[in-house]
Amino acid sequence: MTAHTAVPVSERSTWTPKLLPALAVCLAAPALFVVQVVWLGWILLALAVVSAVVVDRRNGIALARSEEPSLTRDVSLVAIGQFIVSLIPLHAELDNAAFVRFTLALGGAVVVPYVISRFVYRDYAIRFPWRGGGRWTWWQWAWLGGVIVLGYLILPFYFITSGVYRNWPEVVTSDLIARLFVGVGAVGIWDELFFICTVFVLLRRHFPDLTANLLQAIVFVSFLWELGYQAWGPLLTIPFAIVQGFLFVKTRSLWYVVTVHLLFDAVVFGVLVHAHNPDAASIFLI
Repeated sequence: MTAHTAVPVSERSTWTPKLLPALAVCLAAPALFVVQVVWLGWILLALAVVSAVVVDRRNGIALARSEEPSLTRDVSLVAIGQFIVSLIPLHAELDNAAFVRFTLALGGAVVVPYVISRFVYRDYAIRFPWRGGGRWTWWQWAWLGGVIVLGYLILPFYFITSGVYRNWPEVVTSDLIARLFVGVGAVGIWDELFFICTVFVLLRRHFPDLTANLLQAIVFVSFLWELGYQAWGPLLTIPFAIVQGFLFVKTRSLWYVVTVHLLFDAVVFGVLVHAHNPDAASIFLI
């Protein structure tokens, strides 16, 4: 197997022909998950792969056995993942069928690109560096506390005043509350496996980190929109997606970005339970 590395940082540029395939594959996400015109999203995914083939051929990069990363390979992996996710509705449900549906689709969106990258394209483009980056520094611990404080101050106001908490099922029994806890946490972990360790990592092999981060944020935020983070939710989810990408580059630790996400989601879980049970005791200010 060959470990294809990214283009050297000094040679990565935003304004190259590579941007068209990358934009197409990422703009498929709003089509699929925001406006939910599935056929348009699939056309954009196909356009992304076809245009990536054209760009690679012009640059003399073969699909296989190339010393440089192939845009076709990387864009196709992002496209495959999004295609798999698009096969199911993403509105939150807590019944057994929904759990199976989400497990198969979201799990497939991570596993299938990984398997193709490792065993078909025979490279190491997608990795999951749980222990990367070494011991956490003081600012990493401080940010964990900051996430809890910001979530506590912002999320209750967002969910309750906008009414978007109604996008999640009512949780009025212990069984439903437990299911919500598991679902919110599982999707949060998946977000980092797909949007950061798959989409972002593949794109930053070709673009500057900032460009790749902004592109992955399009996909990240679009998915969260259909999941339920609507109204003025993108004002929260866009910065969150970008910060997660930045933290991954800075820390090189999947474990750290997952921890950040799960702390944020713990507050989300608490707010959703409170919003559906307003007469119960609450630690929130609204």
